[in-house]
Amino acid sequence: MFPLSEKSSDDELSKEDKDFIHRLAKKVHDSGFVTPTIFFLEMVRPLSSLGGHMMVFMGPIINGFIQTDGYYRAADLLGKKETLSILLDEIELLEMLDSKDGKKEYI
Repeated sequence: MFPLSEKSSDDELSKEDKDFIHRLAKKVHDSGFVTPTIFFLEMVRPLSSLGGHMMVFMGPIINGFIQTDGYYRAADLLGKKETLSILLDEIELLEMLDSKDGKKEYI
């Protein structure tokens, strides 16, 4: 499920957190916005802790309009640079496996 080159900080994540990251990566992969997502996550990686705090701050407002399961879990996980690396690795792994299966044709 996760690439072989996992970091030791990954050991601190629970199985539920790993499953959450995998589901998030799968949603990104299925949406077709892999490249923009990777660029965006790489761009905001230095500000990840600030982004996590901003998600917590905006949580009551966002949850007031839409039902967001796992919103605060995402805020906690995505506020860590190590977790962003794991998410990026998982997205890239899914993309690589998809291209090896021949499901995508590049022009």
